[in-house]
Amino acid sequence: MSHQPPGADRLPALAAPGGELDRLVLGGVRTVGAGAVWAVGDARGTLGEGCHGALGQGPYARLAPGPDTRYDLASLTKIVALWPCAGVLRQAGRLPLDEPLGRWWPPAAGHPAAMVTVRQLLTHTAGMLPHTGFEKLYGRDLGAIRAGVIAAPLHRTPGTAVEYTDRAAVLLGCLVEDLGGAPLDELAARWAWRPLAMTDTRYGPLGPADTARTAPTEYDQQAGGHLRGVVHDPSARLLGGVSGNAGAFSTARDLARFLTALLAPPPRLPWGEDWIAESLREQTGGLTPARGLSWQHAPGTDPAEGAFVHYGFTGTGIWISRRLGRWALLLTNKVHYDRAVQPLTDLRNAYRRAVFG
Repeated sequence: MSHQPPGADRLPALAAPGGELDRLVLGGVRTVGAGAVWAVGDARGTLGEGCHGALGQGPYARLAPGPDTRYDLASLTKIVALWPCAGVLRQAGRLPLDEPLGRWWPPAAGHPAAMVTVRQLLTHTAGMLPHTGFEKLYGRDLGAIRAGVIAAPLHRTPGTAVEYTDRAAVLLGCLVEDLGGAPLDELAARWAWRPLAMTDTRYGPLGPADTARTAPTEYDQQAGGHLRGVVHDPSARLLGGVSGNAGAFSTARDLARFLTALLAPPPRLPWGEDWIAESLREQTGGLTPARGLSWQHAPGTDPAEGAFVHYGFTGTGIWISRRLGRWALLLTNKVHYDRAVQPLTDLRNAYRRAVFG
């Protein structure tokens, strides 16, 4: 950026070892219970990072998280995998944002999804059912689940409310795979992860070596242990681990590369400046909560400040502000311990205030 954003001179001091952010996260993990990895940076890359606490309970209590610890990203998959792929197709002129699906995508014809647009899927204004329940509704066959998602009735009229739902990302994932001619994990690796040298990022299930440095999530009765290297999200697990809504694993090191690229897109990135700029703008026409494309305006900030966020249910979160020229990440595996939301929400909000004001 050509000018110094407000508070830019404070960020290196905030991010210094033992500085405000380090102390904040250290205190926060004691309340949250889960260990955490944090990092902040700007268009040049990482300015500061740290890690605190243990990777988990029992046998994991002796392990400490670090910048190369893989985390189950949960819904950050929507940002790190699905959103860039949609951007590639959009910039190639193959993904119209405002044409109802039924006019140009044959699988949607004759179904309620025919009246939905891609922009509505990306902003969670498509009116899709708020819950998944795929196995109960459609069984375990992948084709039947895909058909069921496309044919599902709408919850409300598209464009009338912002209601976050995994179904929007699952449906968009099907569409991206159709247009891209390959499974989503292959497209994400080809279009997003390899161009940014994100060598730690992939969909699961992970192999033994990768699993050995992955944070465990929740205890699963069927598995007979804590899930580790296998996606926590039941819908993504049912879909074989690869879905638009969840399934990707990554590290703080890789996510720093990803977020840095949002501030300084590398030449020839196939989902570069135009898609990033369009996505990191309010796209919900005054509906609340205000969202961009895939991203949400960070709670507690003025939408005019342009601070966006996305969270993952497992305990992950990333923030970006192009106006302020900075990014931040905070990765935990909170669900390994319990599903109490408030302690992590408090830590996230305090962390966001420290970095973005």
